Amino acid sequence: MQTEQKGDLHQRITDQIIAAIESGAGDCQMPWNPKLCTGAVIGLPHNPVGRYGYRGVNILSLWASQQSNAYPTATWATFKQWQSAGAQVRKGEKGTVTVFYKATESRDDATHDDSGQPKRHLVARAAYVFNAAQVDGYEPLASPMLPPIERHAAADALIHACGARIYHDGEHACYIPSRDEIHLPPAGAFYEPQGYYSVALHELVHWTAHADRCDRDLHGRFGSDCYAAEELVAELGAAFLCAETGISAEPRIDHARYIESWLKILKGDKRAIFTAAAKASQAAAFLSQRPGTPIISG
Repeated sequence: MQTEQKGDLHQRITDQIIAAIESGAGDCQMPWNPKLCTGAVIGLPHNPVGRYGYRGVNILSLWASQQSNAYPTATWATFKQWQSAGAQVRKGEKGTVTVFYKATESRDDATHDDSGQPKRHLVARAAYVFNAAQVDGYEPLASPMLPPIERHAAADALIHACGARIYHDGEHACYIPSRDEIHLPPAGAFYEPQGYYSVALHELVHWTAHADRCDRDLHGRFGSDCYAAEELVAELGAAFLCAETGISAEPRIDHARYIESWLKILKGDKRAIFTAAAKASQAAAFLSQRPGTPIISG
C-alpha cells in the first residue's frame, strides 16, 4: 500500500473538516470531565473554596504577591471563604486586593430600557484575599485517584521529544507564553485517550508559535482576529498530528466543532482555514522532526 504524503494527508484532513462544518458540526464540548480534576491549574491563582480561577489583572496581582511573599502555592480565598472552609486567617496577615464586577440595576428613570425595566450595569468592587500560607486549619482536598489512560506510543514519543514543560494539574488546558508552559487536566479525566492526545497536541501547536520555534505572528494577516486564527492553527495542527501518529485516521468531530466556532469570529473569511492549514502544517512538521529530551510532569 502506498504511503500517503504529509501534504496530501493534511489536505485530506482539512477537506474533511470543512465538509463536517458544512454539514453542521454542532456545539463544541470539552473532551474531559472537570469533576475529575483538582479544581484549578496549580500554577495559576485559584480559589479552592469557590472552585474557580482568577482572571485578568487579578492573575498578575496575585502572582506578584505570591512571588514577593514567597508563598508556596497560588491558592487564595477571602476571609469569610476561609472561615466557611474551617480555616482561620492568622492575626496580622495582610490581604491582597482583587477586583470583581457586580451587576446592579440603575435607579435613574432615564436609564430604563424600552420595556420600562431598569438597565443593568457592572460596577467594580474590591475584595481582599489571603493565600493558603496565611491561614491555619486548611487541609487541601486530595487529588482524585484517576485510572490510567491507554497510552499511544507514537504520540507519547512526539510529546516527550518536543522538550516542552507540560504539567497535568488542573481543569483547564492552556499554553502560557509568558512562562512557556503547557498546563493540562489529568490524563485520567478525559473521556477517551484520543481526547487527551488531541488537547495535548493542540497546546503543543500553540507552543510552536514562540519566536525561538516557528515564530508565528498572525497579526499581519488577521489583525485583531489573530487570536481566533491562532486557535484555528492549533486545532488543525492537532488534527494533522493525530493522523500522522495514527491516533485517528479521520478528524474527530470535536475538531470541526471547535474550528467552526473560531471561523464564525473570523467573519466568514473563506481563506482563513487554508491560511491556518499552511501554518498548522509548518507547526506539525516542526514537532514531528523535533529532537530532544523528555520534560514532562505527571
